[in-house]
Amino acid sequence: MNRRAFITALPAFAAARSLLAVPGAAKSRIGICTFSCHQHWKAVQEKRDGVKFTDAISFHRYARWLGADGVQTALRSKDAAVARELRALVERDGGCYEGELRLPKSDGEIGDFENDVRLLREAGAGVARAVFTGGRRYEIFTTMEEFHAFRAQSEQTLVLVEPILRRHRLKLAIENHKDHTAEELAVLMRKTGSEWIGVLVDTGNNIALLEDPHAAVETLAPFAMSVHFKDMAVQAAVDGFRLSEVPLGTGALDLPRIVATLVKANPALVFNLEMATRDPLRIPCRTTGYFATFPERKAARLDAMMQWVNANPPKQPPPVVSGKPPAQVLADEETNNRACLGWMRKKIAG
Repeated sequence: MNRRAFITALPAFAAARSLLAVPGAAKSRIGICTFSCHQHWKAVQEKRDGVKFTDAISFHRYARWLGADGVQTALRSKDAAVARELRALVERDGGCYEGELRLPKSDGEIGDFENDVRLLREAGAGVARAVFTGGRRYEIFTTMEEFHAFRAQSEQTLVLVEPILRRHRLKLAIENHKDHTAEELAVLMRKTGSEWIGVLVDTGNNIALLEDPHAAVETLAPFAMSVHFKDMAVQAAVDGFRLSEVPLGTGALDLPRIVATLVKANPALVFNLEMATRDPLRIPCRTTGYFATFPERKAARLDAMMQWVNANPPKQPPPVVSGKPPAQVLADEETNNRACLGWMRKKIAG
């Protein structure tokens, strides 16, 4: 088959593959999210040499070259022509695309939000990821009152956006982003009660809130609309522990159990790799301020989490970027992503 014939046949191959995606013979699609390439996006922002993509369209092409079916990323343009170009590319190569959205905080931001939703639908997205906050609970909230105000705002935000999502038929996947505990987020989903609002299940984030990662996935799986798939390494420290994304299969998570839980809950999920190549995160759970917004958690969870941390030392040194030349960091990120996507292709996509 020559190159032209192969490209022409790609949609047919994709369609044939989708026919196999049924319970019992399910083979999930695999993507890669923005933050899995955050060092590369940083290089793009800083206009450094050696970048391999610069926008959503070239990021999709790069992801396909790495071995993913598609990407989860912001459209990064307000131009409908760009949205249509991305959709045509994804449909032509049999790929997949999930968007990202910034949530409105007030009525005055609703118009811009709806325009962004409309553009994502134009680009072919059926699901978009969002977060309530870009920070970490134990770093940005210092009192219970601050957290309760944030929680009330989160609930009101979902009330604001639900009619727009329903009108444009776009599903919104809220990430468990080190803000709400798994049960708090599940309660919010049950209270919202909309088929257009669910959860992006990050398989490692809730470790930072002293939660068993497998129990957190099981709590959130009924609401799953997308996934950030990762393996994690933990290492004890004087002030708590350090948390790192590591190449799949080298960390402390039971990945087959996690995949089985999520696929059973929603066979249509796209598993988006989030292999963040960075320095280990500091989880200061042995400091007083860490527990400001959930004081009961110290007695209920601290000892159990530290026992788990001590029982699961890193199998190999976690990634670090400090002190490395930028070119080496980019190379390490690409190597990590390629290895993880290879694991996913064998274990998830088949």
